[in-house]
Amino acid sequence: MNTTVNMDGSSRNTESWLPLLELATREVFEIMLGCKLEAPPATVAVRGEFTAMVGLAGQLCGLLTLRCTSRSAAAMTGKMLNLDASEVHEQVWDAIGEVANMIAGNFKNKLTGISDSCMLSVPTVISGSDYDYHSMADTGPLEIILGFEGAPISVAVEIHS
Repeated sequence: MNTTVNMDGSSRNTESWLPLLELATREVFEIMLGCKLEAPPATVAVRGEFTAMVGLAGQLCGLLTLRCTSRSAAAMTGKMLNLDASEVHEQVWDAIGEVANMIAGNFKNKLTGISDSCMLSVPTVISGSDYDYHSMADTGPLEIILGFEGAPISVAVEIHS
Protein backbone atom coordinates (compact mmCIF):
# COMPACT_ATOMS: atom_id res chain seq x y z
CA MET A 1 0.00 0.00 0.00
CA ASN A 2 1.26 3.46 -0.89
CA THR A 3 1.52 5.41 2.34
CA THR A 4 1.54 8.91 0.79
CA VAL A 5 -0.42 10.83 -1.80
CA ASN A 6 1.26 13.48 -3.94
CA MET A 7 -0.58 16.80 -3.85
CA ASP A 8 -0.37 19.73 -6.18
CA GLY A 9 -2.26 22.87 -5.30
CA SER A 10 -5.22 22.14 -7.56
CA SER A 11 -5.71 18.37 -7.49
CA ARG A 12 -7.50 16.97 -4.47
CA ASN A 13 -8.92 13.52 -5.03
CA THR A 14 -10.03 13.22 -1.43
CA GLU A 15 -11.48 9.73 -1.88
CA SER A 16 -7.89 8.47 -2.18
CA TRP A 17 -7.29 9.88 1.31
CA LEU A 18 -9.48 7.31 3.13
CA PRO A 19 -6.79 4.59 3.25
CA LEU A 20 -4.30 7.20 4.51
CA LEU A 21 -6.70 8.35 7.21
CA GLU A 22 -7.18 4.75 8.32
CA LEU A 23 -3.44 4.07 8.26
CA ALA A 24 -2.69 7.26 10.22
CA THR A 25 -5.29 6.30 12.84
CA ARG A 26 -4.06 2.71 13.15
CA GLU A 27 -0.42 3.89 13.48
CA VAL A 28 -1.26 6.33 16.29
CA PHE A 29 -3.14 3.66 18.25
CA GLU A 30 -0.34 1.13 17.77
CA ILE A 31 2.54 3.48 18.58
CA MET A 32 1.02 5.74 21.26
CA LEU A 33 -1.52 3.42 22.88
CA GLY A 34 0.12 0.06 22.24
CA CYS A 35 -2.97 -1.54 20.72
CA LYS A 36 -4.36 -2.57 17.36
CA LEU A 37 -7.70 -1.30 16.16
CA GLU A 38 -10.26 -3.86 15.06
CA ALA A 39 -12.93 -4.05 12.41
CA PRO A 40 -15.93 -2.05 13.59
CA PRO A 41 -18.45 -3.90 15.73
CA ALA A 42 -21.68 -5.07 14.08
CA THR A 43 -23.48 -1.93 15.21
CA VAL A 44 -21.47 0.89 13.69
CA ALA A 45 -23.33 3.87 15.13
CA VAL A 46 -20.85 5.91 17.12
CA ARG A 47 -22.32 7.56 20.19
CA GLY A 48 -20.25 10.70 20.37
CA GLU A 49 -20.04 11.19 24.11
CA PHE A 50 -16.57 12.62 23.45
CA THR A 51 -15.70 14.55 20.31
CA ALA A 52 -12.18 15.86 19.78
CA MET A 53 -11.59 18.34 16.95
CA VAL A 54 -8.36 19.57 15.37
CA GLY A 55 -8.45 22.32 12.77
CA LEU A 56 -6.31 22.26 9.62
CA ALA A 57 -5.19 25.62 8.18
CA GLY A 58 -2.97 26.65 5.29
CA GLN A 59 -2.77 24.84 1.98
CA LEU A 60 -5.28 22.37 3.41
CA CYS A 61 -8.15 23.83 5.44
CA GLY A 62 -10.66 21.77 7.32
CA LEU A 63 -11.32 19.79 10.44
CA LEU A 64 -10.43 16.36 11.78
CA THR A 65 -12.79 14.86 14.36
CA LEU A 66 -12.46 11.83 16.63
CA ARG A 67 -15.70 10.59 18.21
CA CYS A 68 -16.02 7.87 20.82
CA THR A 69 -17.95 6.73 23.87
CA SER A 70 -16.95 7.80 27.37
CA ARG A 71 -15.82 4.22 28.05
CA SER A 72 -13.57 4.32 24.98
CA ALA A 73 -12.22 7.73 25.98
CA ALA A 74 -11.33 6.42 29.45
CA ALA A 75 -9.68 3.32 27.95
CA MET A 76 -7.60 5.44 25.53
CA THR A 77 -6.53 7.71 28.38
CA GLY A 78 -5.61 4.74 30.56
CA LYS A 79 -3.49 3.21 27.81
CA MET A 80 -1.81 6.53 27.08
CA LEU A 81 -1.00 7.24 30.74
CA ASN A 82 -0.49 3.63 31.83
CA LEU A 83 -3.37 3.85 34.30
CA ASP A 84 -6.45 1.76 34.87
CA ALA A 85 -9.39 3.27 32.97
CA SER A 86 -11.24 3.69 36.28
CA GLU A 87 -8.43 5.95 37.56
CA VAL A 88 -8.65 8.56 34.81
CA HIS A 89 -10.75 11.63 35.37
CA GLU A 90 -10.03 15.09 34.04
CA GLN A 91 -7.06 13.69 32.06
CA VAL A 92 -9.57 12.32 29.53
CA TRP A 93 -10.00 15.68 27.77
CA ASP A 94 -6.27 16.21 27.29
CA ALA A 95 -5.66 12.62 26.21
CA ILE A 96 -8.49 12.49 23.66
CA GLY A 97 -7.42 15.85 22.27
CA GLU A 98 -3.84 14.62 21.97
CA VAL A 99 -4.91 11.41 20.18
CA ALA A 100 -6.87 13.51 17.66
CA ASN A 101 -3.90 15.86 17.28
CA MET A 102 -1.51 12.97 16.61
CA ILE A 103 -3.89 11.45 14.04
CA ALA A 104 -4.22 14.83 12.30
CA GLY A 105 -0.45 15.32 12.22
CA ASN A 106 0.22 11.79 10.99
CA PHE A 107 -2.50 12.15 8.32
CA LYS A 108 -1.26 15.49 6.95
CA ASN A 109 2.30 14.14 6.84
CA LYS A 110 1.08 11.41 4.50
CA LEU A 111 -0.10 14.07 2.01
CA THR A 112 3.14 14.88 0.17
CA GLY A 113 3.48 18.62 -0.39
CA ILE A 114 1.01 19.56 2.35
CA SER A 115 2.86 18.86 5.57
CA ASP A 116 4.99 22.02 5.69
CA SER A 117 2.20 24.30 4.52
CA CYS A 118 -0.59 23.07 6.80
CA MET A 119 -0.83 23.99 10.46
CA LEU A 120 -2.87 22.25 13.15
CA SER A 121 -4.98 24.03 15.73
CA VAL A 122 -4.98 23.30 19.42
CA PRO A 123 -7.45 20.44 19.96
CA THR A 124 -10.95 21.18 21.22
CA VAL A 125 -12.83 18.45 23.08
CA ILE A 126 -16.57 18.32 23.68
CA SER A 127 -18.12 15.93 26.19
CA GLY A 128 -21.76 15.01 25.95
CA SER A 129 -23.89 14.05 23.00
CA ASP A 130 -26.67 16.62 22.93
CA TYR A 131 -25.27 19.08 20.41
CA ASP A 132 -25.59 19.94 16.74
CA TYR A 133 -22.54 20.18 14.52
CA HIS A 134 -22.51 22.20 11.30
CA SER A 135 -19.40 22.26 9.12
CA MET A 136 -18.54 24.86 6.51
CA ALA A 137 -16.68 22.19 4.52
CA ASP A 138 -17.15 22.01 0.76
CA THR A 139 -17.39 18.22 0.82
CA GLY A 140 -18.99 15.66 3.05
CA PRO A 141 -16.78 14.04 5.65
CA LEU A 142 -14.29 11.34 4.79
CA GLU A 143 -15.02 9.01 7.68
CA ILE A 144 -13.62 5.75 8.93
CA ILE A 145 -15.14 3.69 11.71
CA LEU A 146 -12.96 1.20 13.53
CA GLY A 147 -13.32 -0.90 16.64
CA PHE A 148 -11.48 -0.10 19.86
CA GLU A 149 -11.96 -2.58 22.70
CA GLY A 150 -15.33 -3.70 21.32
CA ALA A 151 -16.76 -0.23 20.71
CA PRO A 152 -16.77 1.84 17.52
CA ILE A 153 -14.71 5.00 17.13
CA SER A 154 -15.08 7.44 14.27
CA VAL A 155 -12.36 9.54 12.67
CA ALA A 156 -13.45 12.00 10.01
CA VAL A 157 -11.86 14.75 7.91
CA GLU A 158 -13.83 17.56 6.33
CA ILE A 159 -12.15 19.89 3.85
CA HIS A 160 -12.93 23.54 3.09
CA SER A 161 -11.31 25.10 0.03
